[in-house]
Amino acid sequence: MGEPAAGDEGPRAELRKTKERLEAEADRAVSEFDEGIVDLLAWLLDTETRARIYVYLRQRPHSTSDEIADGTGLYPSTVREALADLHDEDALNRRKRDSDGAGNNPYEYEAIAPSSLVRGVVSEVQAELNTVFTLESGYADTETDDGPVTITIDSTGDAATGDAGTDSNDADTDSSDGDAGDDQRGDV
Repeated sequence: MGEPAAGDEGPRAELRKTKERLEAEADRAVSEFDEGIVDLLAWLLDTETRARIYVYLRQRPHSTSDEIADGTGLYPSTVREALADLHDEDALNRRKRDSDGAGNNPYEYEAIAPSSLVRGVVSEVQAELNTVFTLESGYADTETDDGPVTITIDSTGDAATGDAGTDSNDADTDSSDGDAGDDQRGDV
């Protein structure tokens, strides 16, 4: 009877080791996932400081700037500055905390939903891409319609005839120094 007990302990020990390995892998996966989320939020919110504040507020809504500074380990002035920026960018909501005592009622903050945060960033990226595509298509149209630019340099110093890019006022200001005949530029 002693042998089966030893045999039972072998599979149990193996199960325990397997369980420990799985738990360690799960902890590592969660840690990597958390780091990935913070990296993504840092990209969305511009800095890791803002990402840490956002995560803190998602976990503990209605926190004051002092509570956020204590909870994140950031300097209070850094937290206040980041909170002001995040509020201006509509990444969080702010309201006065009700208190029964005399004195100032501090603001308490709450982060917006992640879906709203992503939606706002997607809108910004889409607007920027539309601007780039509009500029590129406009640039391509002018480049292909006009052909290459030709610059003619007149060696006598007289204004080139038929140059649509030069008006008579430009020619007058260039020769205002009295040396109109000596002003021969090779600028291209």
